[in-house]
Amino acid sequence: MPTAYIGLGANLPSPAGSPESTLSAASHRLESLGPIIARSSLYSTEPVGFADQPRFFNAVIALETNLTPRALLENLLAIEREFGRNRSAGFRNGPRTLDLDILLFADQIVADPDLEIPHPRLANRAFVLVPLAEIAPNAIDPASDRTVEQLLNALRAATSDQANAVIPLQTQLWHTLHPTAPPH
Repeated sequence: MPTAYIGLGANLPSPAGSPESTLSAASHRLESLGPIIARSSLYSTEPVGFADQPRFFNAVIALETNLTPRALLENLLAIEREFGRNRSAGFRNGPRTLDLDILLFADQIVADPDLEIPHPRLANRAFVLVPLAEIAPNAIDPASDRTVEQLLNALRAATSDQANAVIPLQTQLWHTLHPTAPPH
């Protein structure tokens, strides 16, 4: 089964509760799409783009799935709606109850108007690369043919302030519900 790496983010409460509760509940909901084989730690991150909003909670999961990339995207969007996200009412880089992004999908490259894999801003986002490198440092970005660890190191060398804005959280809820998250 192909492995998809899914980025999770939230900075507003959802019907599931706090952003941390939302990410925990969404992670469990993602198990309906295939087995989760790895979960990163939970991170607190500075907003990117629109700064006047709460900090985000972010994590990455590795999901084995038989779904196509398009079917996976459709399921992720449905899960976002279940947790109160209305993409048409929000704005780019604005606050949200839940954000689910396909970061990588096996070694596939997809370039459709509404679906790009690898994620088009993967190499520029510390809040994605830090948790992704935690669980899959040797995963290859097929667009650049570089490992996740190489992408993160390049980002850190170019913009140390962004890479340092990602803070690991030692939260009871995330670690209790997700014992597969590697310890720090």
